[in-house]
Amino acid sequence: MRIIAFRTLREFFEKLEYSDSEIPLRAWYHDVKSAEWKNSNELKKQYKNASIVGEGRVVFNIKGNDYRLVVSIDYEFQVVFVRFIGTHKQYDKIDVKTI
Repeated sequence: MRIIAFRTLREFFEKLEYSDSEIPLRAWYHDVKSAEWKNSNELKKQYKNASIVGEGRVVFNIKGNDYRLVVSIDYEFQVVFVRFIGTHKQYDKIDVKTI
């Protein structure tokens, strides 16, 4: 999968208050970059705790569920778009289907 954009993840974990997310986000990035999912069922085999929320959106729990990562996936073109990364409190303020 091609991930757009790592910069969003990096800008998040470079903030002092979120620095504990760097290793888990880098691990997620590495795993997803080498994935070749054809559909959400294949994704769920690798990430059982991921939530498929519709509109091509998937929510990943990062660092033991301390953070939420929302992505949009185009399985046909093998592209993952990072839409949001934040704490649960921040996540609760967004509409995951439109962000």
